[in-house]
Amino acid sequence: MEELEDPTERLKETMEAAEEKKERWTMHVALSTAIIAVLAAIAGLYGNHHANEAMLDQIKESDQWAYYQSKSIKAEITKSTEQILIAVGKTLPPESEDKKKKYEEEKIELQKKATEAHESSESHMHKHIVLSRAVTIFQIAVALSAVAILTRRKLVWYGSMALAAAGCVFLVMGFLAT
Repeated sequence: MEELEDPTERLKETMEAAEEKKERWTMHVALSTAIIAVLAAIAGLYGNHHANEAMLDQIKESDQWAYYQSKSIKAEITKSTEQILIAVGKTLPPESEDKKKKYEEEKIELQKKATEAHESSESHMHKHIVLSRAVTIFQIAVALSAVAILTRRKLVWYGSMALAAAGCVFLVMGFLAT
């Protein structure tokens, strides 16, 4: 004789399958959130590195311009000394022209170094800004993932993943920026 199927048994199996599927989804959200957090940490690390490098280059630029000013002052002192010597009828020392020429050459080199430091600082600051955007977007994506878990809404998680993709774009842009 044929056994009657217990309807509660089928319902129980369906509920267990649904629960297992829900747990799998939760696991995907947790894993993706961890990956997003790691990407945010990487972007933050490199962003801070570039901010520090920008600051160091600004200091180098400032030092070069200060050195440039000292050479300008020395050149002016040499010119003033020559004018005083000419005014009192004395002869100019032979090394006077060489000194002026040397100061002008050094000023050109210092100006070049200061300009290079300035350009390097701007480049590092640009990378820092792009990477900071990546960090911000990743942080918002992590927050959305948390909201998705709390509300059990996959659509919110999909939004989180879209933001994470945008954060990855900024991360790559930060690494490729010149």
